[in-house]
Amino acid sequence: MGISSRMIPTEDASNRKREIEEKLRQEQETLSFIRENLEKSDQQTKGMVSILSSFESRLMQLENSIIPVHKQTENLQRLQENVDKTLSCMDHVISYYHVAKDTDRIIREGPTGRLDEYLACIAKIQKAVEYFQDNNPDSPELNTVKARFEKGKELLEAEFRSLLTRYSKPVPPILILDAISVDDELEVQEDVVLEHLPEAVLQDIICIAGWLVEYGRNQDFMNVYFQIRSNQLDRSIKGLKDHFRKNSASSGILYSPAVQTKRKDTPTKKAPKRPGKDDVLDIEIDSYIHCISAFVKLAQSEYALLAEIIPEHHQKKTFDSLIQEALDNLMLEGDNIVSAARRAIMRHDYSAVLTIFPILRHLKMNKSEFDSTLQGTAASTKNKLPTLITSMETIGAKALEEFADSIKNDPDKEYNMPKDGTVHELTSNAILFLQQLLDFHETAGAMLASQETSSSASSYTSEFNKRLLSTYICKVLGNLQLNLLSKSKVYEDSALSAIFLHNNYNYILKSLEKSELIQLVTVTQKKAESSYRELIEQQIQMYQRSWLKVTEHLTDRNMPVFQQGTKLKDKERQVIKDKFKGFNDGLEELCKIQKGWAIPDKEQRDFIRQAQRRVVSDTYRAFLHRCANISFTKNPEKYHKYRPEEVEEMIEKLFDTSA
Repeated sequence: MGISSRMIPTEDASNRKREIEEKLRQEQETLSFIRENLEKSDQQTKGMVSILSSFESRLMQLENSIIPVHKQTENLQRLQENVDKTLSCMDHVISYYHVAKDTDRIIREGPTGRLDEYLACIAKIQKAVEYFQDNNPDSPELNTVKARFEKGKELLEAEFRSLLTRYSKPVPPILILDAISVDDELEVQEDVVLEHLPEAVLQDIICIAGWLVEYGRNQDFMNVYFQIRSNQLDRSIKGLKDHFRKNSASSGILYSPAVQTKRKDTPTKKAPKRPGKDDVLDIEIDSYIHCISAFVKLAQSEYALLAEIIPEHHQKKTFDSLIQEALDNLMLEGDNIVSAARRAIMRHDYSAVLTIFPILRHLKMNKSEFDSTLQGTAASTKNKLPTLITSMETIGAKALEEFADSIKNDPDKEYNMPKDGTVHELTSNAILFLQQLLDFHETAGAMLASQETSSSASSYTSEFNKRLLSTYICKVLGNLQLNLLSKSKVYEDSALSAIFLHNNYNYILKSLEKSELIQLVTVTQKKAESSYRELIEQQIQMYQRSWLKVTEHLTDRNMPVFQQGTKLKDKERQVIKDKFKGFNDGLEELCKIQKGWAIPDKEQRDFIRQAQRRVVSDTYRAFLHRCANISFTKNPEKYHKYRPEEVEEMIEKLFDTSA
């Protein structure tokens, strides 16, 4: 056991030694391999260095050979480019000397039909001018191309004028009427486009205008533009006026058959009829109202067209000039209407002033659109419409005031009084005038307010104007009542005077009630209606007194007292005979006279007849009953001429000239 233990470590050591020696041997082999490879690498490196050194040497030789050649080539290329540039410049310069010749034919023939080509030629000429001005200002060529440029500009101006003149046409009246009309049944209105120039022509005009502004340094074309378009605007409105005169009188068709429309504020509404007024005046009023609307629409359309052609900073001034002729003609026509109204007032023809009302209403309703259209124009232009409105309001207010005075001061002429006691012409004319005012109550109220100087009038509220008009109407009615009362005294017969006043008061009341005049009157006179009814009743009572001289013969006054079977004395019989005779004669006389009187109102006529028939008939029957058993004559039929029924029939025929 002890020997074995010692031998084991010796064997392990031996194995370990062998392993170490084996590893050492392997490492030595590896080291030898590395040394061999390093030696090979050194050799290769030396070979590469040698090759690179040789390549560097050769490159230096090549560079020394190439650089001079490159520099020489570069110089040659630069020389070539300079030659090419010089030749190009020469060609360019030479071309300027040929511009006049090259563009001669196109310039002479003008731009018509080939505007783009023409403008290209002008551009060449312009460049030639710039070249000679910069490089050879003393050359004759400069004068040649300058003259050619001016000629080209002149022909462009002529083309501008020619295109505008040739294609600018008045807008047809039917198209204008369609443009200004409004169809109340359509929720969304379709705007009628007013095309003044064909699109292609418009583009050419815009192009020429742009060139003249940018290159031509020319503003004369703007004068040409406004003169031509101003003429067309004026002709369009005059054409509409002629359309009214021709078609209104013959057929009454004022609008396009394709678009049946109507104006909201009434250019289509006729001015109110007045006594003796001719339909021609209606047409003139309608025509003027439509022409005002047409001017606004056409002017707006003209501005839209102008904005495409005229430079922005010249647009307002050009537009101002463009609309002057048409606007002045409209204002002159308005002034003529005012003058005609003024002359009518001097003739005391106050109803003639009613022609102003529909026009004034239309002007005021369209004033805001009018002002908007003329925005930016001169103050003198913008003030023309307000001046006309003021003139119309002033003359209108004057007419209203003088009309009220004329009602008050109308003379009481016997020959002018109706023989039958019917409604006086003054009454019917006054009521007709007031009814026509009613159609324009807002305009009339504002007209009266325009003459007020009090602080309360400064606001010109609708309610204030309404009270003014109510006060005015009450004033006219008050003046009329006073005048009628004065006129009634012309009649010698008080009964006829009463019938006259009754008829006139009744006519006034019924006229007020049939229209909205009564509502206006009651704004300031709450009891106007009941006041007229009282006046009417008073006149009926006054009339009924005329029958007292008939019925007084039937009273018990002077009637003899007798007993049945007692013989009357001659004096007593005569009293009864006189009573019968007085009644018969009075009845016949009154019926004969009053049959020729008139009460136009059937309701009133029947009421007065029935009331009178009942009173007379009842009184007559009572009288006959008292005389029934009295023997006062041998010829009773001589005195008892009428039966009660016959008396009633006679009264029933009163106020009936046909009976």
